[in-house]
Amino acid sequence: MLGRVVDSPETDRQAEAAGDAVTAMVAADLHVHTTNSDGTLTLSTLPDAAERAGVETVAITDHDRMHPELSEPVTEIDGLELIHGIELRVAPEGERVDLLGYGVRRTEGLTDLVTGLQENRIERARKIVSRVEDRLGVDLDVTFEPGVGRPHIARAIADSDHEYGYGEAFERLIGDGCPCYVARDIPSFETGVERLRAACDVVGLAHPLRYDDPAAALALTKQLDAVELHYPYGRPVDTSPVRKATDRHNLLVTGGTDAHEETVGVEGLDSEAFSAVRARIG
Repeated sequence: MLGRVVDSPETDRQAEAAGDAVTAMVAADLHVHTTNSDGTLTLSTLPDAAERAGVETVAITDHDRMHPELSEPVTEIDGLELIHGIELRVAPEGERVDLLGYGVRRTEGLTDLVTGLQENRIERARKIVSRVEDRLGVDLDVTFEPGVGRPHIARAIADSDHEYGYGEAFERLIGDGCPCYVARDIPSFETGVERLRAACDVVGLAHPLRYDDPAAALALTKQLDAVELHYPYGRPVDTSPVRKATDRHNLLVTGGTDAHEETVGVEGLDSEAFSAVRARIG
């Protein structure tokens, strides 16, 4: 059994704390979220963030959603190369992993899938907010629109009159198994791979060492093109199983910060490593 995804709401805060690790060696950050899902970066603020980090290429990989302002698999804004990507949560055998698609094209199949997922996200957010408000006796400022997720709710809780901070909101209220948690629809692994393969140039596994059973997650890569090797786990990790999987299944290596706030380039690929990925996109 794969087990649950080990959610890490503090990933970007760890990335901020690891600011000394931001170097020009990271040429491509292939895991970045924007306000299109649960990040704070926008297409207008990304170029400056990338310039500060010395990053030349960013992949926008919003949760279960294509970016409405990106019409091509690859584009350029203010000198920054942007790869249109997506992070899609799927459920192999009833469990959960995240897939990263790069070089997105708007196929009917992927569009229909993410439209349904976003409708479910909105309904789920309404239910979670209602439970939190009833439990805490507060009114939360959450906008129910495509892209809404638990980080939006956690930020609203932290901004409310209650004592819970962002991390505590996940740990005590809205995280898996918590009293205000509500499950959401997740497509099967097979459906996710099928829709992503038809729409994307590269399909890979995200943060394989975040799952309860990394070995089971890595076994799925035999059906994929890539795996995320470089990732800010916020703890010491042994990446040798990931490297073995890349050799066994002839996978491309990807990597990124999983940025949800303003810092990019904490993790990613250098120019040489990225060239192999870039050759497959666009």
